[in-house]
Amino acid sequence: MSPEFSPEKALRLARETLQIEAAAVQALAERIEQPPLAEAFARAVRALLECRGRVVVSGMGKSGHIARKLAATLASTGTPAYFVHPAEASHGDLGMVTEQDVFIAMSNSGEVEELTRIVPLVKRMGTLLISITGRAESTLARYADIHLDCAVEREACPLRLAPTASTTAQLALGDALAVAVLDARGFGADDFARTHPGGALGRRLLTHVSDVMRTGDRVPRVRETVGFFDALLEMTRKGLGMTAVVDEHEHLCGVITDGDLRRLVERGVDLRGLSAGQAMHPNPRTIAAQALAVEAVQMMERHRISQMLVVDEQARVIGALHMHDLFDAKVV
Repeated sequence: MSPEFSPEKALRLARETLQIEAAAVQALAERIEQPPLAEAFARAVRALLECRGRVVVSGMGKSGHIARKLAATLASTGTPAYFVHPAEASHGDLGMVTEQDVFIAMSNSGEVEELTRIVPLVKRMGTLLISITGRAESTLARYADIHLDCAVEREACPLRLAPTASTTAQLALGDALAVAVLDARGFGADDFARTHPGGALGRRLLTHVSDVMRTGDRVPRVRETVGFFDALLEMTRKGLGMTAVVDEHEHLCGVITDGDLRRLVERGVDLRGLSAGQAMHPNPRTIAAQALAVEAVQMMERHRISQMLVVDEQARVIGALHMHDLFDAKVV
């Protein structure tokens, strides 16, 4: 029969777990700039930068989950990498590893059989081996060309058995390695967007105004000489809350918006004899088609407008953009 649940005990254990794991990462942060870890870490970064093949990351059990995450982080930040399960490596997957690769073996004990069985073969190929373990005297540490020591004082598990603080330290050290490599590589936000085209950042950095703007007959426009009510009808038909006012060559002269209409009514202006050219306000906010859509968002928010015209190099109107278009494209 299970013991009675105690919310107070659960919260106490949760706090202790977080404190123990935070202390483990803090201790690692203090050691990272001290020998021998400092020298080993710098060598590991250089090895990944100079790798002519791919980075192969492997681990068993909980360390295997951390290894998968490290491989994914490296791959998404400019370092081609993949995970190989050590048990599968013994049954053919080792054929994916070449002498031009860098092999990262992760194990807290440094003695997991599935890894210690294959690393001699990895070494025999001439593949550079980096080990990340919690025991500097372990088999994996001794085999490795570069050993990164991520030992922790104790696990957060009350039984001191389940990998908790040790896997947190592995995760943090792996992230530190990936971040140092991406920085040394000069990997920037645009590069990140290219490896994450389906994500929010990818949409923000890769979507251009031309991808989302309205074109052709969907763009409201009238000539300077037409009557104000014709301009109002064009605004209503196109549903953008504005219309461009253009000359005979499609060059932008100005814009009429819903706000302009309200202000004219408030001033008591006789709209019947008004032309579009007289009602418009000149020099409206515009944007180029090749600009990033996120720039349009920033301009609209900064100037508190919800629509914008798109013009070419000769100031000809070629498109229109509403904030709703940017919402629909998930740029906002």
